[in-house]
Amino acid sequence: MRVRSAAGSLVMAVALTLPAACGGGSSPAKSSVGKPAPTVSPPLLELNVGPAPWPAPDHGVQRMAAAGLPRLKAEALAFHVHAHLDVFVDGTRVPVAAGIGIDVVARRISTLHTHDRSGWIHMEAPRRETFTLGRLFTEWGVRLTATCVGGYCAPQTHVRFYVGGHERTGDPTAIPIVGHEEIAIVIGTPPAEIPSSYDFQGSP
Repeated sequence: MRVRSAAGSLVMAVALTLPAACGGGSSPAKSSVGKPAPTVSPPLLELNVGPAPWPAPDHGVQRMAAAGLPRLKAEALAFHVHAHLDVFVDGTRVPVAAGIGIDVVARRISTLHTHDRSGWIHMEAPRRETFTLGRLFTEWGVRLTATCVGGYCAPQTHVRFYVGGHERTGDPTAIPIVGHEEIAIVIGTPPAEIPSSYDFQGSP
């Protein structure tokens, strides 16, 4: 079922500085961050290696740069598609942070971002562009490897990735984010059903 939460403080702040081409959402929940791990390339940014849920990170514009994404003053809609991300921990869905790829202080927004906590991923760019799960997690500031997501790592905790209901192996950072596609990250005990699709009603 498609979830669109009520507008919250984060998106309200963004709306004051950026055109809101898509729906807003609730403010990101705060959670404790585990022991940080540095990224391999500059700028030196910490990665969240704690338990879910993971909040939107600080240093938004720096994380956009680390992901190789532009820092725009407003949403660009020449290329405009949506995808959906689900994250499950021991069978329970946990929220994807609101405000990934949005820096309210710097008044910048990237071409890959989230407005609310529904898992709705916005890809809005001046031209057609290729986006990957790795770029989203770089903006999010959460560790993502073939064996670890945040603070969950194999072999202690199984981590699996699904696209359209089909398991993907290999490097998860290379998984493309495609319009109208459902991506699921399953950590630990899987849910009763792995989602294979998402209701994009109203999405262009």
